[in-house]
Amino acid sequence: MDYKTLTKQALIARLESLERLNQHLLDEKNKETNLQFGWSGNLGHWYWDIPTNTVTFNPLKVEALGYKMEEIEQPVTYQFFTSKLHPDDYNRVMNNMLNHLKGITHVYEVEYRILAKDGQYKWYYDRGSITKKDEQGNPLFLSGIVFDISESKQNEAKLNEEKELLYQKSITDELTGILNRRGILDYLKQALSSNQNIPLRLSVLLLDIDWFKNINDSYGHLIGDQVLKEFAYLLQSELRDTDVIGRYGGEEFLIVFPSTTKDDAHGIAERLRQTVAHHTFSHQIRLTFSGGIYHLQGASLYDLINQADINLYEAKRQGKNRIL
Repeated sequence: MDYKTLTKQALIARLESLERLNQHLLDEKNKETNLQFGWSGNLGHWYWDIPTNTVTFNPLKVEALGYKMEEIEQPVTYQFFTSKLHPDDYNRVMNNMLNHLKGITHVYEVEYRILAKDGQYKWYYDRGSITKKDEQGNPLFLSGIVFDISESKQNEAKLNEEKELLYQKSITDELTGILNRRGILDYLKQALSSNQNIPLRLSVLLLDIDWFKNINDSYGHLIGDQVLKEFAYLLQSELRDTDVIGRYGGEEFLIVFPSTTKDDAHGIAERLRQTVAHHTFSHQIRLTFSGGIYHLQGASLYDLINQADINLYEAKRQGKNRIL
C-alpha cells in the first residue's frame, strides 16, 4: 500500500487499525492463545478491523481460491470475501455474522461455499469472535480462523450418495425391480406420517396371483420368476404416475393409490385385473389375480394392510379372479 497517497484522516485510521491488530497479536502471544492448528485444510487466522473495514489474513485464504496477494486490491475489505459467497449461502452467512455482532451468539461460526478464481466453488469453515469493543460496547475487532473443507465435503457427498444407493438397493426387489416389502411399507409409513393432521384420501390394493404354485410346479421356478417379472412390469405400466407398487412377498403385491377414493381405486384395480386376464405371458401362460382394497379411514398402517388382506382372502374364498 502506498501510504503517501492517503489523506491524513485515512492515514490515522490505518494506523489505529494496525495498532489494534498489533495489540491483538501481542495479547494472543501473552495469553498463549495463538494455537498452531494442524488440522487438515487450515488456512490460518484472519482479523477484521471494523472501523476501517480492513481484513488481514494469512495469504493461504486467497491462494486456496487461486489468487495471488499482489493481484488483490489493498486494503482488503470484508466485502471482498462476502461478494464471492454462493447465493444460497449468502443470507445465512450474513445473518450469522450479524447475530454475533449484536451479541446474540457467542461466536461467529459457519460453513459456506465461496467462489474461486477458476469459477468453481470451494467449501470453507469459518469461526471467529469479537476480541475488542469500544467504551459503548460496540465491536471494533474480530479474530478468527478459516479452513478449506472442500475435500471433506466431497467425501461427505460421496458417502451420502453411497448411502442412498445402498438404501435404494435395500428397498428394491431384486427379481422384479420394483419396491420390495420394506420399500412399499416405508413409502406407506411416510405417506401416513406426513399427513397426520390433514384429511387424507388414500387406498391400498393387496393382490395375489391365483394358482401361482401350479406354474412353478408345471414349468419350474425359472419360468415362474420370469412370469413374476412380466407381471410386475405389466402392472406398473398400467398404473398412474402417482401410484406406487411393491412386491409384498412371493406372488403378493401391494399397490398404494394416493389421493384416491375407494371407488376410484376399485375402478383402477378392476382395469388391472382385466388387463392381466387378457394378457399372454411367457410360454403362453395365462394368469388371473385376486385383490382386496381398503380405503384409509383414520386407520393405522397395520389396519390398512390387515383389512386389505381380509378382503383379499374373501375374494379368494369367493372363487378368485375378482376384487373386493
